[in-house]
Amino acid sequence: MKIRGRNIKITVFFYLALYYGIAYWLPGSYNVILGGVSRKIRYFLCRHIFKYCGKNVNIERKANFGCGLDIELGDESALGINCTIPSKTIIGRYVMMGPNCFILQDNHVFIRTDIPMCHQGHTPILPTVVEDDVWIGRDVLITPGRTIKRGSIVAAGCVLCKNFPEYSVIGGNPSKLIRSRIINQK
Repeated sequence: MKIRGRNIKITVFFYLALYYGIAYWLPGSYNVILGGVSRKIRYFLCRHIFKYCGKNVNIERKANFGCGLDIELGDESALGINCTIPSKTIIGRYVMMGPNCFILQDNHVFIRTDIPMCHQGHTPILPTVVEDDVWIGRDVLITPGRTIKRGSIVAAGCVLCKNFPEYSVIGGNPSKLIRSRIINQK
């Protein structure tokens, strides 16, 4: 099998085993005693796992990203504590993510009523894109196929179920535009 034009090597699986076996459980990056070392270890491992992992990236403890091979994480961005990120997720530069964020990649099919929903399968996998300079608050749930535009803020506890313009402040369940961050300058 080929990924990114090269053979999958046992080393990727080795890095995944190290991440989920050890680094996943290490203290958070801001822990006084081992935080800095833990951050460097997780960063080192994810540079060998992700499709792209930028400079000065912070992967917090218990960040779950499956096999991580199709994840792109831009410079100076972070994955929050206890977050779940599926494959085919692209995160730009300068992205902040709070704890317990969850990105979905597909849904159950429920069209027919003569067949139990659990036997109807799933929708196609939809990639999620988080553009540059985005702040995702604590406990945010992002539904499949969302694009969070540049400069946006997603408030804590939001269920993001549609796309919004650049520089939006978004919140609520279901998500709604709270205001724009753009100030009219004349």
